[in-house]
Amino acid sequence: MAIIDEVSEQIKVSMRARDKARTTSLRNIRAAFIEALKADGSETLSDASAVAILTRLGKQRRESIEAYTAGGREDLVAAEQAELAIIETWLPTLADEDTVRGWVAEAVAATGASGPSDIGKVMGALMKAHKGDFDGKMGNQLVRQALA
Repeated sequence: MAIIDEVSEQIKVSMRARDKARTTSLRNIRAAFIEALKADGSETLSDASAVAILTRLGKQRRESIEAYTAGGREDLVAAEQAELAIIETWLPTLADEDTVRGWVAEAVAATGASGPSDIGKVMGALMKAHKGDFDGKMGNQLVRQALA
């Protein structure tokens, strides 16, 4: 079953269970899918496109969590974390830090990078080889550490 269809089915299930928070989160996901369908005028949404949208939504939620935590709004942090947990059910698992550290070492060796001025080259090689397999923010931090 396609991700967009799974989301629609989960909305029905959560509505029957009267789980308002989950229903709202799922409706937000479906709204993002529908917006993407309208943007390019297509009739269906591929799973790859759905994962890209979910990745973007997950990134937005993580940024919101950071901002709300910095602002001391724990009530909003909890709501965003709950929504992020729902989004992550359809996202592929990301590589752990040790795996990414190994990929960074490979990318540094492949590009011949020697200092902080080569961060762009290393990140380019890393993203080309492993885009979507790791968190870009973590990858950037590890590249900066490796080239420092």
